[in-house]
Amino acid sequence: MATKYSLAEFLDVAVDAAKKAGEVIRRGFYQTKHVEHKGLVDLVTETDKECEELIFNHLKKHFPSHKFIGEETSAALGTSELTDDPTWIVDPLDGTTNFVHGFPFVCVSIGLTIEKVPTVGVVYNPIIDELFTGVRGQGAFLNGNPIKAASQAELLKSLLATEVGTTRDKSTVDATTNRINSLLFKVRSLRMDGSCALNLCGVACGRLDIFYELGFGGPWDVAGGAIILQEAGGLIFDPYGGDFDIMSRRVAASNGHLKDLFLVALKEAEGNHPS
Repeated sequence: MATKYSLAEFLDVAVDAAKKAGEVIRRGFYQTKHVEHKGLVDLVTETDKECEELIFNHLKKHFPSHKFIGEETSAALGTSELTDDPTWIVDPLDGTTNFVHGFPFVCVSIGLTIEKVPTVGVVYNPIIDELFTGVRGQGAFLNGNPIKAASQAELLKSLLATEVGTTRDKSTVDATTNRINSLLFKVRSLRMDGSCALNLCGVACGRLDIFYELGFGGPWDVAGGAIILQEAGGLIFDPYGGDFDIMSRRVAASNGHLKDLFLVALKEAEGNHPS
């Protein structure tokens, strides 16, 4: 690895950045219930921007030569291309709808890719104070304790998570609900927590067995959780088979046993393969 820094340094700096941003989110979270609707939108935007700025400034100070991709910056500058350079991919506030409603599934997600491979991941939920971390080859942790994906090997006994997504045109909603309708007969139950990053961490620590999402915002939703999941013994892959592509805006995750069974069930639920 052509870098003068160690993976431990990357992790330490990312954790510091996540905790700083977490304080801002916590403050805004408890403020939301006092804000009228228009002001609420502003509060979300301000919290988002303040957190991203804070995180990027902290990372840039320590690693000035690294590249950066973030939800706010990428939206402003067009889609950023992922290169082989060490690249920090940041979602400063995942779960904005939850944030608005005071539903405590919100987090900061920070991921570092090196040669396009997720290498360091930090996902921090400041409301329930859960810090998930993962470093390639060094395991995954929740608040410093090692975590492992579940060992459930039966689809019918598994807990599945997904998200509806933001698109509300009839054909998208119908496809989504038809898929869910089919899957509900094949799993124990379904959860929608409203945070892609926390869903990945949920599979990593064994709370969930499977998760998939189609059409989420961008790589910042998955960059942190991907390595945490893999280091916990979970699998991350394309929902239509094939390898996970961090830039594809679709993801599936499972414990170490359910991938093939789930892919079959999803294909059956799909009815027709996407183009």
